[in-house]
Amino acid sequence: MLTLRQIEVIRAIMITGTIAGAAKLLSVSAPGISRLMKHTERTLRLKLFERRHGRYIPTPEANDIFEQINGVYKKVDDLHYTLARIERGGEIELRLGSVPSICHVMVPRAIERLRRKHPDLRIDINILKIEEALDYLLLGKGEIAAMSYKLDHPGIDFMPLAMGELLCIVPDSHELAGRACLSAREIVRHELIGIDPNDPYGRVMSEIFSRQGLAYDMRIKARFGTTVCSLVRAGLGIAIIDQFTVAHGSMQGITAIPIEEPTEFQTYVAIKNDKAPSLYAETFVSLLREEMNAVVSPRLRASAKALEKITSG
Repeated sequence: MLTLRQIEVIRAIMITGTIAGAAKLLSVSAPGISRLMKHTERTLRLKLFERRHGRYIPTPEANDIFEQINGVYKKVDDLHYTLARIERGGEIELRLGSVPSICHVMVPRAIERLRRKHPDLRIDINILKIEEALDYLLLGKGEIAAMSYKLDHPGIDFMPLAMGELLCIVPDSHELAGRACLSAREIVRHELIGIDPNDPYGRVMSEIFSRQGLAYDMRIKARFGTTVCSLVRAGLGIAIIDQFTVAHGSMQGITAIPIEEPTEFQTYVAIKNDKAPSLYAETFVSLLREEMNAVVSPRLRASAKALEKITSG
């Protein structure tokens, strides 16, 4: 039985015709090659080379072996090519979905880092409403979905992504723009633009008022956070929105202000539970989690890690 090292040495000698050449090709010492070759011939009880004029000439038996060895190396080369193609993401498409609040800033930042790791990877991104996410995954339209809410479905697994907080946003020129923090009582005194209370973020928003018995009136409601930001920037009121939509100063013309009351919420990544995630999906989720955790407070980051351990355990 030949070892892979012996096969490698036999091939190197046949290619170069000398022990010194084989040693150089394999970046090892010539005496080591010579000893291994002699040991191989003794083990096989077969003469593989004859020495003529300082060169190693393969015997007919060695030529037969060499043909098989080249077949092995062709398979190895094919394997290396396949691994390199997988690493670069060639001829592969990652299909992912996300709710708008996560897709606006966080997803592009994670995608940029993912493409650096796998430059040939094709990516298809779908912006989903919450109620669309289940069909998106169950019908195989996409592999994963970043969610602002955890649904209950036997065919879908929900893994914690990151915890976040809501912020109050006002126009840069607004009288509240210089404040370091705002209370719910102060917020309701102003014209409110909001997200529907039936939306996950809308529920968190309504709870900060209902806990204190505060009445509020939203003259303008919008489904997506980017629309809410545009309405605020136009001077139509102030609003409460998730921090991921306005992360990294993505919305010019508005100021984001922390809220005194607790406004934490948990985000998730959803995946169909009858199929293992691809390398690219796992890497994307890891990068997205890093990007989202980078903009939250250390306290929330610690809470998110604790929840992730409990869920994975």
